[in-house]
Amino acid sequence: MTAKRGLWLTWLGWLLVAVLLGGAVAWIGPGRLLAPWLAIDPLALVVALLLMVASYLIRTLRITRYFHTTLVGHFWSAFRLSSWHNLMNNLLPMRSGEAAFPVLMQRYYGLPAVRSVPVLLWFRLLDLQVVLLIGLAVGGHLLGIPTGPLFLMMIGLLLAPLVAYTLRGWLRARLTGGEGRVARTLAVMLDSLPDRRSRFVATLFWTWANWLVKLAALGWVLAALAPVTFVEGVLGAIGGDLTTVLPIHAPGGFGTYEAGVALLLGPVVADARLVLAAAVNLHLFVLGTALLAAGLSLGIPRPR
Repeated sequence: MTAKRGLWLTWLGWLLVAVLLGGAVAWIGPGRLLAPWLAIDPLALVVALLLMVASYLIRTLRITRYFHTTLVGHFWSAFRLSSWHNLMNNLLPMRSGEAAFPVLMQRYYGLPAVRSVPVLLWFRLLDLQVVLLIGLAVGGHLLGIPTGPLFLMMIGLLLAPLVAYTLRGWLRARLTGGEGRVARTLAVMLDSLPDRRSRFVATLFWTWANWLVKLAALGWVLAALAPVTFVEGVLGAIGGDLTTVLPIHAPGGFGTYEAGVALLLGPVVADARLVLAAAVNLHLFVLGTALLAAGLSLGIPRPR
């Protein structure tokens, strides 16, 4: 694909997003869309913003603690890196924003992609595991999943990181003493993954801490913007955030994020316009906080 064609496809994607967003606003009604923001308790909004800030800080801690040798003393520059990586993920389609992480790790700290990309993949697999587990725990019964299959799914998800950790050790042992460029590259990539239990457990801890705080913030916002309970708000937020972890992601997340929220909130809220309005408003809150964090992080100097 030529650069010119890629640019045209990008603009076409954003044009399609604008048309869909305009259609959604027209169907909901601008007044109905804005009404929850005018009625929201300012204290609830402040609490949600503080929780989102806390989640950004925890996400930065996950990075700095994992790369502790390289990033020691670089917490705030890592916050800048994490904020821009998060913003790019929210804005760019089909997970292309993920490329910001290895690019910025190379630019800021001289860490090659062969070491940062496997860790990013590991983080994303843990993110998906945690979001699915919380979603099943919070809303499995609301979605009508029988107890037996629900229990089996949760057990499988709980064991998945341990299986991946064990498989890493097994693969690394097979590559020991291997010849050739491919074997050496794979060995470097595997060496970037958790190589001891303390590192493995620490990554799990920071991932759980990040998502518990973030989903509490989003569930709080959704419950304040729509007539849903906090638990239902968390369930809807999980639907939206699953679209940011999976590869199906429209430009800006517009359409896909709302579809994710509606998919999980639809079975518990009958009014389709209400569900869509809540999804759009929650998405605007997510994008707004991402833009705010990235904008404020520009005041943080890059590492020398």
